[in-house]
Amino acid sequence: MARAAVLGRLTWLVGQLAVVREESATARTLVLDVPGWAGHLPGQHVDVRLTAEDGYSTERSYSIASAPGGTRIELTIQRLDDGEVSPYLTEVLSPGNPLELRGPIGGYFAWHPGDPRPVLLIGGGSGVVPLMAMARTRAATGSTAPMRLIYSTRSPATLLYAAELQRLAPSGTGLGIDIVYTREAPDGWAGQVGRLDAPRLLGLAGSPAAGQQHFICGPTGFVENAARLLVDQGIEARQIRTERFGPSGGTP
Repeated sequence: MARAAVLGRLTWLVGQLAVVREESATARTLVLDVPGWAGHLPGQHVDVRLTAEDGYSTERSYSIASAPGGTRIELTIQRLDDGEVSPYLTEVLSPGNPLELRGPIGGYFAWHPGDPRPVLLIGGGSGVVPLMAMARTRAATGSTAPMRLIYSTRSPATLLYAAELQRLAPSGTGLGIDIVYTREAPDGWAGQVGRLDAPRLLGLAGSPAAGQQHFICGPTGFVENAARLLVDQGIEARQIRTERFGPSGGTP
């Protein structure tokens, strides 16, 4: 998930692309080895910098998709046809190539795996990326905090992490994952097709548990709507943390 770059006093590091995973026709995950990486919390992001031979440089921010651990991180990049950075990252960058980055950045939109409180994650489109880091971290650390991910996407063709989502949430683990298809569902789909609304959200998430945390990420319109639905269902605004990106992110 791309965001406007956040300037900070962090040192630029040089990572090396180790592995590429294709997530959809327009998205790929970059697995990077980053010497000197100090670790991160799920939900944080990094700045990525590209520099041309003539010295021109540009930066974008991308959410970290991987659980913390070691000096390897993963970024899932959605290609934007009119983008300046994402086409290079999704079509040109190859294993062995270097990539400049700095981070981790952000502390507000971050989940601490030692926190036992229930968690509701709501993601739209590529906004699922930092939420996936939270779900992966829960699995990797053995956290028993109840967690549910509601992931809204246009169609099976735009679904990220399809196989892994099935593996992450076997029954009895305390992690629930629900996919909301807004335009087209896979063959044999028994659920509804359409955007997330109040009855659907309540049916998927149920009544909020005491102390429940809420993380919402996606395009601005999606985030604002999901946050409003939660408030209308009695959730206090201070219990809702949001991350959003602009119109170029599309509408899930």
